[in-house]
Amino acid sequence: MADAPYGYYQRKRGIFSPHDSAPFKLSRTKIDLSRECPRCFYLDRRHGLPRTSFPAFTLNSAVDNLLKNEFDQYRTKGKPHPLMVEHGIDAVPFQHKDLDTWRHNFTGVQAIHKPTNFLVFGAVDDIWVKPNGELIVVDYKSTSKQDAPTLDGYWQEAYKRQMEVYQWLLRQNGFTVDDTGYFVYVNGKSDLPSFDGKLEFDTDVLSHTGSDAWVEDALTRAKEILLMEAVPPVGENCEYCAYRELTGKKLIEIHKQQKGSAEEKDGKDGKDEKKPASSSRASSQHTDSQDTLF
Repeated sequence: MADAPYGYYQRKRGIFSPHDSAPFKLSRTKIDLSRECPRCFYLDRRHGLPRTSFPAFTLNSAVDNLLKNEFDQYRTKGKPHPLMVEHGIDAVPFQHKDLDTWRHNFTGVQAIHKPTNFLVFGAVDDIWVKPNGELIVVDYKSTSKQDAPTLDGYWQEAYKRQMEVYQWLLRQNGFTVDDTGYFVYVNGKSDLPSFDGKLEFDTDVLSHTGSDAWVEDALTRAKEILLMEAVPPVGENCEYCAYRELTGKKLIEIHKQQKGSAEEKDGKDGKDEKKPASSSRASSQHTDSQDTLF
């Protein structure tokens, strides 16, 4: 029998407390969550109630690992990857003793943001370096679509913010970082005549010139949300909050209908015959147990 997926549970660790003086660890993804939906962010980081999980993108992770292995070969040689040459990027993969740590999901590049006392972190895919010493943030993306990938769209805007947080983190660590970063985008081919046990990809390099100026304000706002005693408002397009509200209303409606039916049945039974005391107590316990559902 296959292992069952993990059940939902309330997290007890990594909970923000207004009274804790230690730096609070905040990931790049949680910064984005605080912008997307203040309520989901608050429930997650303040009360240990995250959004429900979904299966890991294992194929995407495999592509990421293969790209890292490939670029690492050129990193060791101190030479540019052919894609960098093809796209006229005057740089080589960056060599640094902490690169493996910066790539690890639970450590990443870290920096203390003193105004909020957040320990901000994010795991980079790759870093290149220009002849003048400026660093270039690089992110690997994989997809499969008929049209060539672009940086236009809802998810792509999140990708850009992701890159800008990495740029901000490296600057907080004293590095000079180019405003322009690159997405190494691989697009799986789905129109080939057969699979033959392998996936084939078209690979492109897309540039993004942005700004990390928004990060400071985002961190300040995230701290304000965490310090709230009242539950903050719902994000404008949050599907999770919409689901909570609709299902909550429906469950309350169903409960009231069931409770009303049970009380109506008890009333009819009482008219037919006088209930023994033990029966009355059982009925009362039955009704009380239903009241504790909500």
